[in-house]
Amino acid sequence: MNYRFQNLLGAPYRGGNAVVTKNTNLISPVGNRVSVTDLVKSQTITLPIQSSSNIRRIAASPDGVFLLTVDDNNRCLFINLPRRVVLHRITFKHPVNAVKFSPNGKYIAVAAGKLLQIWKSPGFKREVFAFELVRTFADCNDKILSMDWDNDTKYLIVGSKDLTGRLFFVDKKKGNYKKPFLFLGHRDSVVGCFFGVDKKKNRVDKAYTIARDGFIFSWGYSGNDVNRDARDDDLMDVEPRSPGTLEREGEDGERIGKKRKDSDGKESGFSEGEEYLSGGKWELLRKDCFMQAPAKVTACDYHKGLDLVVVGFSNGVFGLYQMPDFVCIHLLSISREKLTTAVFNDLGNWLTFGCAKLGQLLVWEWPSESYILKQQGHYFDVNTLAYSPDSQLLATGADDNKVKVWTVSSGFCFVTFSEHTNAVTALHFKANNHCLLSASLDGTVRAWDLLRYRNFRTFTAPSHKQFVSLAADQSGEVICAGTLDSFEIFVWSMRRNLLLEVLSGHEGPVHGLMFSPTDAILASSSWDKTVRLWNVFKEKGAVETFRHTHDVLTLTYRPDGKQLACSTLDGQIHFWDPIDGESMRSIEGRRDIAGGRLMSDRRSAANSSSGKCFTSLCYSADGSYILAGGNSRYICMYDVADQVLLRRFQITHNLSLDGVLDFLNSKHMTEAGPLNLIDDDNSDTEDGIDKQTRGNVGYNLPGSMPNNGRPVIRTKSLKIAPTGRSFSAATTEGVLVYSIDDSFIFDPTDLDIDVTPEPLLHQSLIGTCKD
Repeated sequence: MNYRFQNLLGAPYRGGNAVVTKNTNLISPVGNRVSVTDLVKSQTITLPIQSSSNIRRIAASPDGVFLLTVDDNNRCLFINLPRRVVLHRITFKHPVNAVKFSPNGKYIAVAAGKLLQIWKSPGFKREVFAFELVRTFADCNDKILSMDWDNDTKYLIVGSKDLTGRLFFVDKKKGNYKKPFLFLGHRDSVVGCFFGVDKKKNRVDKAYTIARDGFIFSWGYSGNDVNRDARDDDLMDVEPRSPGTLEREGEDGERIGKKRKDSDGKESGFSEGEEYLSGGKWELLRKDCFMQAPAKVTACDYHKGLDLVVVGFSNGVFGLYQMPDFVCIHLLSISREKLTTAVFNDLGNWLTFGCAKLGQLLVWEWPSESYILKQQGHYFDVNTLAYSPDSQLLATGADDNKVKVWTVSSGFCFVTFSEHTNAVTALHFKANNHCLLSASLDGTVRAWDLLRYRNFRTFTAPSHKQFVSLAADQSGEVICAGTLDSFEIFVWSMRRNLLLEVLSGHEGPVHGLMFSPTDAILASSSWDKTVRLWNVFKEKGAVETFRHTHDVLTLTYRPDGKQLACSTLDGQIHFWDPIDGESMRSIEGRRDIAGGRLMSDRRSAANSSSGKCFTSLCYSADGSYILAGGNSRYICMYDVADQVLLRRFQITHNLSLDGVLDFLNSKHMTEAGPLNLIDDDNSDTEDGIDKQTRGNVGYNLPGSMPNNGRPVIRTKSLKIAPTGRSFSAATTEGVLVYSIDDSFIFDPTDLDIDVTPEPLLHQSLIGTCKD
């Protein structure tokens, strides 16, 4: 029962920027978590670390050891990637639009609103004040959108929303301040700016600035061919200090006067060096246009070694250009929506693209024109799950009309079925592990062949019905589906593809349907407050009816078939003996699942009764405990025999979702409603920081209020693997996989050539082996 979070499926990317470390490790934000994909082993893992809200920007150190994440609440986490632990935390005072490590890994440049801040990168040691602010530049007139370091960590080129690019000299000099050089001429926001390097001298000799309207300017550096003294006089902006003058605040936010010293006695900041870019002249070499109007540039990247520029547009098109001659190598359309991230790997042969609205993540090898990675999550919430009999595969169905099959060990989706024309509501694996059944609101039940990846059976009713539940007997010959509108159960023959029987008797939607694991009894639950048992092989109608005082939402059989559990609208779980037809016990779970107040709720979480019920139940493999989830942020685990709560899993801490907090802050309430639900800016469209939007396209209970703001946290489906070693939950955040098996992190730092089994066995025999 010691389940721990293992992975997140169903959502490879949901917004923000992606980075590539060590040439083959792709790091992408997924909501408030971070996913790491090994492009060589084709395996993805999700770090067991959560930010307070959706992650906005990430940056990785050059050696790939440290990861910096910044969320929508401006809270930053400094993460050790190999150990998967948080080392340090800091909160910035302004929204962060760009963040980047220096090439030597010692400094971090942060674009906090209009300010450019240079921070000293923390190390492995835990300190009270790990982040040290070295310099702050306040020269930009609007928020900064992009930045790039030179190879010597002395200069930064910055693009901002005020239509300019700026060259900052970040080395700290005694008693002087250099005004940044301005790259002018653009007519729109500068979304990309990069240094070009002379390969022979390994020095910066050119620069590129890319504007949102699709223009790229190439700038050349002519060297030290102007009057250095006259230029320095223009750039100097400092007054001589009188003897005894106290420290004062400079224009750039640093204190002029005595400098803060480290414990070693050295001045903190950058070392002095040759200002090779401050004495020369920059000139505009050429202007080029990508010719994609009216589409806007939403993502771009530059590879210094190959001198290549990749640009992503708002119409889903990307272009790869050879600089400085601006030769188009590739111009392809890979999505229907705008691209929100585009990045090179270290060698420059792989391109990574992300589309936040569709949840797409692609890695494309441009020399061979082939895909390395092609993953897309569900566009809307996942409704249902199903494990294969060997627990190796996991099928998901969602409101986007698609059925996806995932490999649990790698976290990759290897096939997507899109023949359904409405939301997929139920899934079921047959015992042979090669056939998957799916039910949908489009009135069809389809059978999928997982060997040939095709739909080989389609079951329909005589008239159009909406199917919301699905079951199959042990042999896989009889298929049953419950309806939402006509309150009937349809029975088909798998082999003959014929409708055998229609079971009537329920007076409400049939949301629960399951065959007994030991005999041919079919159990069904409905909103008419009853659970009915049917013998589908005998024409006798309902064998027995179990009546409740509230609507029955779902049901499940114990694996041995001797117990039946069902949840009702009043938050209780009832246990029945299906053989004797007697009520065995019940669990009151209203207080356990309670918690979480929506932004639109008039009552507090403690006094509200809405949503305090379980909509999904699942027995463990041995039947000793049961998992229950519903419209809450909790998943509850109960001991069946003792009727006690064993453990409660909180599926997320993401404040970007509704229903996570128990107590709301009254200062966020206005006359027009909650402040967080008022969308008063269009920054996402302008800056390309688009996020995946999800709406209520599925069915809801009558009288329910639509949530036009943030998505509500809930658990729609729970399934325990047949092996009992893991379970999955279909939530608003995606498909969360919890496992008993610990993923041990092996760090072979103390191993050498002499560490083999023979010396260890010898040491243990002579009693000198130490722990």
